[in-house]
Amino acid sequence: MALKHEPTVPYHSAQDALRVLETVAARHTTGVTDAELASRTGLGTERLTALLRMLRREGYVEQIADGAYVSGAALGRLGSAHDRDEALRAQLQRNLDRLRDSVGAAVYMSRYVDGEIHVSQWADSPTTPAVNEWVDFRSSAHASAIGKSLLGQLDLNGRRDHLSRHRMARLTSRTITNERALLSRLDAQAPTVPVLDLQEYAVGTVCAAVPITAGSAVGCLALSLPVSHAHRLREAADTLNRGAAPVLLSLAI
Repeated sequence: MALKHEPTVPYHSAQDALRVLETVAARHTTGVTDAELASRTGLGTERLTALLRMLRREGYVEQIADGAYVSGAALGRLGSAHDRDEALRAQLQRNLDRLRDSVGAAVYMSRYVDGEIHVSQWADSPTTPAVNEWVDFRSSAHASAIGKSLLGQLDLNGRRDHLSRHRMARLTSRTITNERALLSRLDAQAPTVPVLDLQEYAVGTVCAAVPITAGSAVGCLALSLPVSHAHRLREAADTLNRGAAPVLLSLAI
């Protein structure tokens, strides 16, 4: 199965952050100043400052007494083979919790693994409840923002293969059930624009999803809102997209 990965804003941010981390790690004993980082990475001052702020918040770098930067505790935990999976899951959950609070909506992380959709982690709360999964997400890719975002990252053969194994059932009056229409919509979807679900999966719920690309993995971040908050959907989706870099970085380290 071939992928249709195209770089997005979070991807570029994560790649720049990795360059910073690699430079810091190479000087782990003495640390490296922001001036040295700018020189070695070629990043502008404003860009580098924003990345260092994010890396400090995530615990990937720390600033020592003389102002130099060294590797942080979170980077050490993720680098340990013994507890890497547990540390990664905890780091991702912190990212999702932060995103939930910043967008004011339940947030989900999903992946496409072995031909199926998996919602691996999510963050909700009493004021931002998760969507009622009344139909298994694995069977409703055609109707959900999560599913359409993941299918959109596959090539045509990959999309057709998935749809051949999962009947496109009508879940609401807005659900697309025609394969040609769905494939056409997926093909027209720009990778930098959030995928929307306007009551296609469930009446009373709207959703948005943005791709997160890490190597050959197909994944996405999504959010859900009650339809009474539909006026907030695009702004929340843009906020989700801007905040996706830390999630992508955790997966790339």
